[in-house]
Amino acid sequence: MTTGPVGIAVVGAGVISDAYLKALTSFPDTRVLAVADLDTERAARVAAEYQVPVAGDLDAALAVPEVEIVVNLTVPAAHAEVANAAVRAGKHIYGEKPLTTLPEQGERLLADAAERGLLVGNAPDTFLGAGIQTALRAVQAGLIGTPIAAHTAVQSLGPEGWHPDPAFFYQPGAGPLYDIGPYYLTSLVALFGGVARVAATARRGRDRRVTGSGPKAGQEFPVDVPTHVSALLEFHSGPSAASVFSFDSATRRIMFEVIGSEGALAVPDPNTFTGPVQVRANDSDEWQELPVTGTTAGRGIGVLEMARALRTGQPHRASGELALHVLHTMAAITASAEAHSFTDESVNTPLPAPTPLPEDWDPYAAELG
Repeated sequence: MTTGPVGIAVVGAGVISDAYLKALTSFPDTRVLAVADLDTERAARVAAEYQVPVAGDLDAALAVPEVEIVVNLTVPAAHAEVANAAVRAGKHIYGEKPLTTLPEQGERLLADAAERGLLVGNAPDTFLGAGIQTALRAVQAGLIGTPIAAHTAVQSLGPEGWHPDPAFFYQPGAGPLYDIGPYYLTSLVALFGGVARVAATARRGRDRRVTGSGPKAGQEFPVDVPTHVSALLEFHSGPSAASVFSFDSATRRIMFEVIGSEGALAVPDPNTFTGPVQVRANDSDEWQELPVTGTTAGRGIGVLEMARALRTGQPHRASGELALHVLHTMAAITASAEAHSFTDESVNTPLPAPTPLPEDWDPYAAELG
């Protein structure tokens, strides 16, 4: 049986790679051995910054024998292609969200990986952070009684104001639903279990947008996806949720509230790893802040937990099955908006909520020898 730290290759050296590499090079149970990118010069710069020994294209990363997990940070349109290549090379795969752009791609990926005895994991792993984990434990402990419903909203004018190359956010597989939605939908599934059916409306606010910063500032690009989505979700366990995902709102808003029979819980932004978490009883006029416990190590803790699972044989929480269910849910939301009706035909079978991490789970304590 293999022991010791798990070898990692990071594929995609764009903006988000910095957060992953900071974490994965600091955990004692992971070793980053390669960085790959279509732009091999960029891969080399990033690899040098983090003292990673191998830099090059995807084939170069897959050729490193000690690489066990490929972390796929490419744009959504490339997720399936890179993941399939990793699986064919005998590597476990952990990807950024969404799992793939189409549910059938995700189903084939999981089936192929399972046939080869390989693990699949996927972002977001923010639900493993201290904030959402504290909220999960509060709900499971009955602090608000029986969960009834949730309200969530994430509204902004979109990422083109800060991202240097934002066009991919407005292509299929992205938009506010597929880019920001997984944080909220994954946290909702972690709270309530699988989605049973959905209803939704969606529209596109503008046909073209303009890059606001970086070397492409001032360049226009097309918008090919809805940019304002309103969804109503019903869960197999009983609760419902009303959610808004928007890149069209000058009212910048982040909200996540769970309503229970005995009170309400204010959940932190699921795109973060921290708090605060607040609870308010039905018979109280005051919100009370709960102690937030757990890890705040940031992006990469899902990779780390999967790496530890690879050695121990235990299941990991940011799993391919969870990501596929969220992908099916987003596809169902899209289908419902197009058909103007409730739909359950794209939603997966019931999925149990992942158990919370132990409160003392420590990313910096070596467990693998």
